[in-house]
Order: sequence, then C-alpha cells, then structure tokens
Amino acid sequence: MSTYQQDIDAVAQLKKANGSAWDAINPEYVARMRAQNKFKTGLDIAKYTAGIMRRDMAEFDKDKTKYTQSLGCWHGFVGQQKLISIKKHFGTTERKYLYLSGWMVAALRSEFGPLPDQSMHEKTVVADLVEELYKFLRQADARELGGLFRELDKAREAGDKAKEAEVQKQIDNHQTHVVPIIADIDAGFGNAEATYLLAKKMIEAGACCLQIENQVADEKQCGHQDGKVTVPHADFHAKLRALRYAFLELGVDDGVIVARTDSEGAGLTKEIAVVREPGDQGDIYNSYLDVEVVAPEDTNPGDVLISRDGKLVRPKRLASGLYQFREGTGHERCVFDCVEAINAGADLLWIETAVPTVHEIRDMMNEVRKVHPDAKLVYNNSPSFNWTLNFRQQVFDAWVEQGKDVSAYDRADLMNAKYDDSELSAEADARVRTFQADCSREANVFHHLITLPTYHTTALSVDNLAKEYFGDAGMLGYVEGVQRKEIRQGIACVKHQNMSGSDIGDDHKEYYAGEAALKAGGAKNTSNQFS
Repeated sequence: MSTYQQDIDAVAQLKKANGSAWDAINPEYVARMRAQNKFKTGLDIAKYTAGIMRRDMAEFDKDKTKYTQSLGCWHGFVGQQKLISIKKHFGTTERKYLYLSGWMVAALRSEFGPLPDQSMHEKTVVADLVEELYKFLRQADARELGGLFRELDKAREAGDKAKEAEVQKQIDNHQTHVVPIIADIDAGFGNAEATYLLAKKMIEAGACCLQIENQVADEKQCGHQDGKVTVPHADFHAKLRALRYAFLELGVDDGVIVARTDSEGAGLTKEIAVVREPGDQGDIYNSYLDVEVVAPEDTNPGDVLISRDGKLVRPKRLASGLYQFREGTGHERCVFDCVEAINAGADLLWIETAVPTVHEIRDMMNEVRKVHPDAKLVYNNSPSFNWTLNFRQQVFDAWVEQGKDVSAYDRADLMNAKYDDSELSAEADARVRTFQADCSREANVFHHLITLPTYHTTALSVDNLAKEYFGDAGMLGYVEGVQRKEIRQGIACVKHQNMSGSDIGDDHKEYYAGEAALKAGGAKNTSNQFS
C-alpha cells in the first residue's frame, strides 16, 4: 500500500495534468479518503487476513503463549465495537480475531425467524454477515482516521509542529480494525459442489478461514446437542478439497481450513463407508459400527450385511434408518477423523467435547500429534458448558483424590451461591482463568473462541435495562445503568452520531463544497455535551 504522502504527491501530479478543472480538488483530501478505505474488495481482505493467520500460526509453533482468541459476533456493529474496545484497552488487535457462528446466524439472522442450529437458514446469509462485519470494521478505520485528520488540522492551525509530527506518525502507522474471521460454513449446506459455491461467496465477502464439520448436511445438529450424524471420510474430504479449490480459484492461496469433528459425541452414521481394500479409511470407519454376527439363514429381507474376517455381520440399524457406532468409541473415532482430515488438507482441527477439561483435550491431541506433531486445534469455549459447575466439580474430584476433606461441600449443589466465597470456588475460578493458556500449552490449542458470547451479553444487558427502566427507577435505569457508565468508561458509542458516521459525512461535505458545506457537527449538536 502507498503511504499517505505518496498518495498526496500522486494526486497532485494528476491535478496538475488536468488543469483548472481540478482546481477545487485537494490532493490531501484524496489521500485521506484512500487511507480510510484501505481495502477495496472482500478478496483484498481475505488475502490480507490469511497472511495474518499464517504468521500467527507460525509464531504459535515457536511460542505456545502466543495463542489467538475470538468472540462470536452476530452483527457488524457488535464486531465493530469489539475491535474498537480491543484497540482502546490493549492498543493492538494482534492475535485477536472475530468468530462467525452458524448458531447465531440461525437464531438471529434467518428470514424464517429464530431457528435451531440445524442448517435450516438461508445459506447465503452467512456470506452476507461476513460482508457486513467487514463493512463495519472498515468504517471503524474511517472513523478513527477521521479523528486523527481533524487533530492534524488543529495542530497545523495552532502552529504546533511537535503535535503535527506526532499525529502524522499515528496516521502513517495506523493499525486497521480489519482482523481475520473464522467463519462457520456448517456441514457445507449440501454436497461438495454446494460447499464450493458457498465457500466462494464467503471468501469473496472477506473470509480467510472456513470451518466445516463432518456431519450429514441435511441432518446437521448443533455440536452440543444429541442426534449428531457423521459421514464417512470420503464425503468429508471431498468438501475439504472443495474449500481448497475455492480459495485457490480466487487467489487466496494461503486460505485456512478448519476441520471440525463431532465424532466424540456423535453415535450415528447415515452411511456405511465404501471399502476398497482391508485397512483403508472406509474399513476403519466401518470397524466402529455396532454389529452382530449372523448366519445367512438368520437374515431378514432388506438387511444390510458386511463381510468381516470371514464372517457376516449385521450393523445395528435404528428405526430412522441410521446406523449406530459402538459405545465408547467416540474418543478413538475423533482422533482418527483428525489425523485423516490433516492428511486431506485441513490446516486446523476442531474437537467438540462434552465438558471443558484440559486433560481430555490434551489426551486426544497427543494421539493426533503422534502422527502430525504440529497439529493445532481450534477450541470452542462454549456457553453450552456450565463453566462454574464443571470447574467446581473438577476441583471437588481432585480434592477427593488427594484425600482432602470435602464434607463442607455438596458436589451436586456446587452451583449454589453459598459456595461463591469458598476455597473450592476460588481454586475453580483460578482454573477457569488459566484454562486457555493451559490448553494451548498442553494440547496445542492455537485458537480459543466463545461461540455465542454476544448473544448472551445482549440478553443480559437488555434484561437489566428493561427491569430498571420499566420499574421504579424509570429514566434513572438508563442513565445510571448505561449512559453514566459509557461516559466514565470512555465508550466511544456514547457519541452515537459520530459512531454512525456523521463526522465522516461532515468531512466529505467540506471536501465537496468547501465553506458552503452545511455540517451536522456544529455548536448546536447535542453530542457536544459528551466532549
């Protein structure tokens, strides 16, 4: 990308070449507009953010403390405010991403209304949300740079050379709010061709990283629900290749694919895999089926039979027509899926677990890393887990194993607020606090995400506001619970007109009309009360 001064010089040359017709064109204004619009297309964004992810993955391989994180965002504004807050509190967006959750798309963005996470929403709404998120992040860039440009003009008007140089340095080294999005493509919304077509739409919208799961597309369930149905590797790997072809076709050569396996908690399959030779993927997949040995005379019309070790076996088939796996094979199947997904071209893995325990994640990843030492994991720090209860019970069980007296605690009732100030709860909270660092160090978790946090924060904040505003507090419910906190915490959104682009519009009016511009940000603008 060209520098601010290079853009000024380039436009000055154009202005000179075009003579008096361009007299009113200010080259510096053009440079400002270019700086505020660094990315012209979604593909520009996908290429840029893919590079970020690849560099972060390489850094993580060298230093396990350099894991990455994200929060799921269901609207462009939510993603924008998250990145603005990150820059405010940490001064950088490094290793901080966005997550696009298929669950929240289904529950909040479908034209059918709120739906369960079962791939019933319109498939293109996922690509639409990627595009929307990046529009809001690009506008955050424009807004922040607009503020710096106004500071630069004030410094020049005051003749403050030191301040001018300081602000110009901030402009030249501005860090964009645009960060990688890990985008959920569910199970691909159909066959491999449907997966490819949707992947292209998502990449063109800006997605550099696509997460796909090994469930049956038309039987897909949320990873934390029962009734999950997985597919043989041949089906899943065709979709992984479809994603790679989509990336390569569009020139995003280092696009990232996350292969998610729901096998640990999935007990069903729709298909018996094709076996071409003993010990191949299909044969191993079928070996996990729950079967019974039968004699030819004991078979029934319509039975499906498999020849195994010289015997006929009949897979147990449910009334739904689905086949079930043997109990207790989830861990082994999950490891098998992960190894084969990397063999098929996946860059990162995702394992859904029943509870958040470091040792369970570590044990599975240790098996995977025997084959692929650099295998890295994306882990869902899911709101479906009761984190408080899980970790209190983990501490309780550890203390029992250590022989420590736990008579003051009821394991089944550890969620009770009466334990909040106890020694057990303090240790549990300490484990929650270090959970991400512990998993990254011990289980090679490269990326930690929370799928639905902003769904829950929205519900919680609206509940608190509704309770106060419509109750005895009245207007004080808003003033004390929201606005006063915004002001004191320095939440930029307290100036909601500025956040929606009013000042950017004023800048453009001045560019176009000079002194004749009718601006919104004058002395009578009530937002001045928050200056």
